[in-house]
Amino acid sequence: MKYPPAMPGTKTNGPQKAAPKADGEVKFLDPSLDSEWDQLVLSHPEATFFHSSAWARTLTRTYGHKPFYLSFSSSQELQALVPMMEVNSAFTGRRGVSLPFSDFCSPLLFQKGDNSYVLSILSALASEHAWKHFELRDPRSLDMVIDPAIQYLSHSLKLMQDPDALFAGFSSPVRRAIRKAEKSKLSVQVSQSMQSVRDFYRLHVHTRRQHGLPPQPFSFFRNLYDEAIRTGIGFVVQATLEKRCVAAAIFFRFGRMALYKYGASDPAAHELRANNLVMWEAIRFLARGACESLHFGRTSLADEGLRRFKLGWGSAEEVIRYVRWNTASGQWAATKDRLRGAHNMLFANMPPALNRLAGTLLYPHLD
Repeated sequence: MKYPPAMPGTKTNGPQKAAPKADGEVKFLDPSLDSEWDQLVLSHPEATFFHSSAWARTLTRTYGHKPFYLSFSSSQELQALVPMMEVNSAFTGRRGVSLPFSDFCSPLLFQKGDNSYVLSILSALASEHAWKHFELRDPRSLDMVIDPAIQYLSHSLKLMQDPDALFAGFSSPVRRAIRKAEKSKLSVQVSQSMQSVRDFYRLHVHTRRQHGLPPQPFSFFRNLYDEAIRTGIGFVVQATLEKRCVAAAIFFRFGRMALYKYGASDPAAHELRANNLVMWEAIRFLARGACESLHFGRTSLADEGLRRFKLGWGSAEEVIRYVRWNTASGQWAATKDRLRGAHNMLFANMPPALNRLAGTLLYPHLD
């Protein structure tokens, strides 16, 4: 596929005109089938787990989303990689998202200069496939001002192999919490077993309900186990009390960056600071493995408690932006963070079994 003519626009209201490249070419890759994808992604220093084929296979296996992963090249030199998936729902419409259920997934650019051709291709793709919009989650690599955008916070921690130096960088409440947990009867371990995923999911179902949200279907985590945890990309950290799991979290490592993606715990064990012990064990495990950084994922601007928890680990805070191009209007469209709303009370008051069923039915239509 050759580069098409660019759509008109400016830095603030649409895809810009790109300088024509006679030999510019776009290829569509299916990361679930093409082993070349991960090799290309890992050649970029900002590759994350969300860019990986394991994540792509998990999404397609669980929800049936169609991958449109793009490779841009010119003069046989790689210019950019852009993961994109089509979410097609009778209830929420057909759209392109980079990527569903991903905290961030910035286009990976290998060449400096005018990168507006990426948006030109995406806008043409959206029109061709009748997407009502396409969404980019953290398009900072494009080095373009795009408004309006929805903003979130991200937190990342630089890792070092000296545990004492890491520990000294934590806030005093976090250090006290870790010491308290270490003196308790809690035990902690890193696991890549299916049983650890089941233990996590049991806690996850209850934690999501407490937050007024439905849990993802268990098939999602079973597929994550098959594609990432069992293959060594992911792992579970568990804290147990008298042989019962009371806190657990799922982490992934891909390239130089690790990712904290899911956490859950039993409220009855909060006083023991089990969540802090789980995070500390994961940080030490990753640091021993020469991982360079740990990303704590996305945080809503409205979730001050979660923000404080992540900052307490000495993490650096940044703003990430989500932008959405409306195909019909030919403009960037406003959207909003839906963390808080009437739906929270509805899901929080559902019986656990019904709340879990709601998640199974709803998530294929969401992103």
